Amino acid sequence: MPGIRLTFSETTQYLTNVSDFTRSDNGDTITPGTDQFAVPAQPYTWTDTNGCKYGNQVCADGLHGFRYVRISLDALDSDAPHTSPNGTFKIKDVSLQFTAFLGTTNTFTGSFECSDEQLTQYWYDAAYTNDMCTDTFRSSDVDPRNASTPTLEGKLVLLDGAKRDRDPYVGDITVSGRTSYLSHDTAEAAKNVMADLADHQRSDGWIPPASINKYALPLFDYPLHWVYVLYTGDTDYARSYFGNLVAVLDRFYPSVTDANYLLSKGLNGTESYGDYAFLPRNEEVTYYNALYVLALNYASAWATAINDGTSSRRWSNRALIVSSAINSHLWDASVGAYLDSSNTTNGVRHAQDGNSIAVLAGVADRPRAKSALQYLSTHNSRFYGNSFYDGSVPGVDNATDRVYAFISYFELQARFITNQPDSALDQIDRMYGWMSRNDPGITMWEGIGPNGTKYEQGFTSLAHGWSTGIVPLLSNYVLGINPTSPGFQTWTVKP
Repeated sequence: MPGIRLTFSETTQYLTNVSDFTRSDNGDTITPGTDQFAVPAQPYTWTDTNGCKYGNQVCADGLHGFRYVRISLDALDSDAPHTSPNGTFKIKDVSLQFTAFLGTTNTFTGSFECSDEQLTQYWYDAAYTNDMCTDTFRSSDVDPRNASTPTLEGKLVLLDGAKRDRDPYVGDITVSGRTSYLSHDTAEAAKNVMADLADHQRSDGWIPPASINKYALPLFDYPLHWVYVLYTGDTDYARSYFGNLVAVLDRFYPSVTDANYLLSKGLNGTESYGDYAFLPRNEEVTYYNALYVLALNYASAWATAINDGTSSRRWSNRALIVSSAINSHLWDASVGAYLDSSNTTNGVRHAQDGNSIAVLAGVADRPRAKSALQYLSTHNSRFYGNSFYDGSVPGVDNATDRVYAFISYFELQARFITNQPDSALDQIDRMYGWMSRNDPGITMWEGIGPNGTKYEQGFTSLAHGWSTGIVPLLSNYVLGINPTSPGFQTWTVKP
């Protein structure tokens, strides 16, 4: 029988004789990166599903988030005698099982338009990106690394990416949840994930970042991204999960707090815990602590929303203590920016994440905020955005040239709230403009590498929800509508 080989890709650049991503890239080795099919003699309707036709021969992956598909007459040597690279076949038609959220003019509940056509286009490209990541959780096509779970099966969720990382992570929802709320108001997708992760909270208060690895992937920062209610105003949700909030803030994080009142990764068995980029950093890290302050302040708002003044004051007071400790122990006066970590054994570095969130969380006073953001402009600026480190990081490739739209979202917020719109818009044009001008040109990338390349080549997710921060940035700061209480019950308009 003639053999058909199919390859899939998000870009024309990586549309080759091997798919840009298959399950085999995550350890499922039934295919060599292509899908195979044996053409029968009689007319036949074939659906690409995961599995093999003959034992371990003529196998297909079945899971693909893609923009392009290549169909060719070809066969693997290992599939003989069931398929042959010679012969003739005819394709009558091809159809697509589209499962993501289909955003149309009728589904938008929020919109954006300004005199700059490019900015407007970035907003809609990001909303479309997020639509591609909004889907029903199905064990058959989530990321296969032990990510399936019956508690999410059949529910609408926000996945990390359409192609890879098809599992919802709470850190990504910090951005993608806001994008969803401001474009199509599919708050259910984020809330389903947040509730499920809280339901799997560990006894010490730690909240898992995702269902991956059976809810056991150890990340240090993602429980702090779990705070969610300020935007939606869902006080019933807030009351239902308030105990989880108390446990993570009053049980887990105090267990990894040192004598300086700072979170110190390594305490309480957390040496091997990762973060959003699996960075090898330990001890007192500015990013973790600034994010802690931000979470404490959001938690205080949670408590206020459900009339728990005691908890609100406890968390806001702790936020002040941690803020003071950050400024005492992690500010590098010699350069005017926050250190990445108090552990400088392998060199002194200053990171985009810690400096940006320190400004955003109010840790930095006005002079420090201005200095820290100026430092990032001077040392981290690239023609395709701002890099996430000013110096090399052991074990991390191209740290000084890697750009994450996820972390850049916080820097851009910091620039807007410190009245630096020109530098914010310049950074937006460099980063989002670069993605919009390059293949695939319509969705936002997981990460950008040296000289504007896809930072993990074809493996890179090119429709990634955590990179859609341009939606809340333009809505909240250019248009200028921000909530000052949960669910926009009160708001400010400051274009």
